[in-house]
Amino acid sequence: MEYIKEVFAQYDRQCIRVYQAYNPTIAKEAVALQTFGENFNVNRMTWIKPSFLWMMYRSNWGTKKNQECILALDIYQAKFDALLEKAVLTSPDAESCTGAQWEKAFNDTTVYCQWDPDRTVNGNAINRAAIQIGLKGSALRDFLDSGICRIEDLTSLVKKWNDQRKNGKLHVKDLPAEKLYPVKDKAVRSRLNMK
Repeated sequence: MEYIKEVFAQYDRQCIRVYQAYNPTIAKEAVALQTFGENFNVNRMTWIKPSFLWMMYRSNWGTKKNQECILALDIYQAKFDALLEKAVLTSPDAESCTGAQWEKAFNDTTVYCQWDPDRTVNGNAINRAAIQIGLKGSALRDFLDSGICRIEDLTSLVKKWNDQRKNGKLHVKDLPAEKLYPVKDKAVRSRLNMK
C-alpha cells in the first residue's frame, strides 16, 4: 500500500503541536520547568510525533510502562521546519537517497525521519503515514534550549478519552483537530520521500 506522506498536525501561526509519552517523573518535571529536566536523558534519541492518534497507538493510550503520561509540546514552527531541513530517513529510499549517499547523510545528521501508518481511534492503520522526528546530540540540545514554546500534560484527558473509546462513546471531533501542515521546500520533500 502506498501511504500519503504529508505532515498532519494541530498548529497555529506560531507553533505546531507534537506529542511524547513519558513516565510520571519525567513528565511532571517537564511540565513544571516547561522544558526537560535532570530526569530526562539528553544522551538518548527522543522522538516527537505530530499525530495524536499515532501517539495513542504507540503508547496504548498511555497505558504502556514508562509511557503513562502524554505530553503535548507546542514547538515553534521555525524550529520544526529547521528539523525537517536536517532530517534524514531512517532507512534508504530508492528515489531520493541510496547506498553510500544515504549512509553518509544518516551518519552525519542528528535529526531522523520515520514514516509509519497513521491510525484510527481503535488503532487500525490508514493509508496515510504519520511522521516521527528523532533528535539526538546537538539537535536535541538546541530543541530543548529554544524550540519549545509550551508543554501541556494531557494525561487526564487521554484517560477520559480512552474510557469513552472503550465504551464506544468517543467522538473523533472531541480529539485534537489536525490538518495538513504545509511543507513546501522541494529539497525537503524529495529527501523525506513526500510525494
